[in-house]
Amino acid sequence: QAKVKPKDIDIAEVHDCFSIAEILAYEDLGFSERGKGKELLLNKDAMIGGRIPVNTDGGLKMGHPVGATGIKQIVEVVKQLRGEASNQVRNARVGLTHNIGGSGASCLV
Repeated sequence: QAKVKPKDIDIAEVHDCFSIAEILAYEDLGFSERGKGKELLLNKDAMIGGRIPVNTDGGLKMGHPVGATGIKQIVEVVKQLRGEASNQVRNARVGLTHNIGGSGASCLV
């Protein structure tokens, strides 16, 4: 609906409850081809200064309050877009948050 493509995203917060979940999110969100999500990490493309900075506030290592994690992700993206983040992405204009509930039974982007 927003006509935003994966290449348009400047900053993303993804649900990284397990290492593989973050990698699969890269693939599901179109940041990489299927089976190549780990390359975003190996090539440092998911780091600040990379092609698509992800979880710039540390992801779930910041804590995982059930029911509030999605709000924390939104707060980080808003700070990035306002230029107020502690680990600021330069010229961030478009952000994305991705959160999973349960065992993947629900997913919000």
